[in-house]
Formats: sequence, structure tokens, C-alpha cells
Amino acid sequence: MFADHISQMPQECGNCPIRHTAVCARCNPDELEQLDRIKYNRSFQAGQTVIWSGDRMDFVGSVVSGIATLTQTMEDGRTQMVGLLLPSDFVGRPGRNEAAYNVIATSDLVMCCFRKRPFEQIIRDTPRISQRLLEMTLDELDAAREWMLVLGRKTAREKIASLLAIIARRSALADRAGPDGRTVFDLPLTREAMADYLGLTLETVSRQISALKRDGVISLHGKRHVTVPDFARLLNEAGDDVQTLMIQ
Repeated sequence: MFADHISQMPQECGNCPIRHTAVCARCNPDELEQLDRIKYNRSFQAGQTVIWSGDRMDFVGSVVSGIATLTQTMEDGRTQMVGLLLPSDFVGRPGRNEAAYNVIATSDLVMCCFRKRPFEQIIRDTPRISQRLLEMTLDELDAAREWMLVLGRKTAREKIASLLAIIARRSALADRAGPDGRTVFDLPLTREAMADYLGLTLETVSRQISALKRDGVISLHGKRHVTVPDFARLLNEAGDDVQTLMIQ
């Protein structure tokens, strides 16, 4: 459930940074007006819980800025990170009353939330929204399958490069149109969180990041600000099909 001290954050649809990538991407003005009547924006501080697994969900929504993690806790208390929520990703599942995973804000997070029951009615009545939601669900399935490859077959270096590439492509902070062709973004995960997500030790994560920096694949300013001089080279280090991924 939401914490009591979370503040309301008004957001105009026309100025929304995820307007053309979120569930509302194909909405016409009338449909946006319908969504606007049932929406509310909420902000969360880094480390704050958005919702716990098993809690009743009375909302669905999209990440506007920041990053959250999806985690699952076993009966003995062990916790595993099972996914990342990046800007424009959809949170919640129409037709399901309870949260399937813990959702934790990794960085300061802003979400555009919709009251669940009215949203379920809108997607029944609005083909453009239901079609977009289906596309996003299928994209999420593709990403999960790709992540199975990352975790199951890639080397430690390839895993780190893959995660950096994913965050760079998806982060609202990424600037891939820089005049010198560089990719610049802020890494929202600690090295401990990266190790957890990738199934690596903290030492391995630190060693591989240092190696990528030493080899000129990335440069770091502090611990979080990342510059990628050549994005195609980063994709190559990840073991990915550079030609295919560069046009996505």
C-alpha cells in the first residue's frame, strides 16, 4: 500500500516525458481526457515501497521517471530481484486484485496512476488502449526471454554490458542524441543491486565495471554517472546483434 507521506504530483499529459511510449501513446484527445479523470500522480523516495506482494491493488499505472525493482520473497525470507521497472513501464495487472511482486523505488520515483476499476472499464471500451497494453505485455515477455539468455548463457562481462545497455536505451535520462555521439545516463542501481539482479558477486560486478572502464567501453564520473563513447561497442561487449539493436 502507499505510504501516508507520499505527496501528490500534478502532471499535464501534454508535457509528460513518456507521453509517446506509455499505455496512453495512441490515445486521441477524448481518450486522454477520460484517463485524466481517473489519474493521479504519486512520488516515492528512493528505497520506499510502492506496494508489497499480496497487497490489494486499487491502482495501475506507468513509471514517469526513476526506476523501481520487482522483487519476490521466499518463505524463509530470501529475496530475489526479478525485474526492473523503467520509465513508461506499466505497473499492475487489470483483472488481478493483488500485487504479484514487491515494487520498490530504487531511485526517486514518479508514477502516473489510474484508479483500477475505471481503468478496466476504459480498456474494455477503448481498443487503442487495450491494443497498446497488449503490445507492452508482449514486449515485456520478449524482454523476459532475452533476460533468460543474459542470466543463463552470458559471461560476467557480457551481463554487465547488457544491463548497462538496457538502462541506457530505456532511461529517460539517456542522451543518445548528443553532438559527439556519446550516450550519457545515470546508473540507478548500486553495485550490490546489480550483483543481486545478475546473479553475480559484488566483487565480480566491481571488477567487470573497472575492466569496461579501463578498456574505454565506458567512463564513470563518481559511482553512477556513466558515459558510453560508442554505443555499438557496448552492444558488442554484451554479445548482442549490434545492427538489430541499434535501430530499436
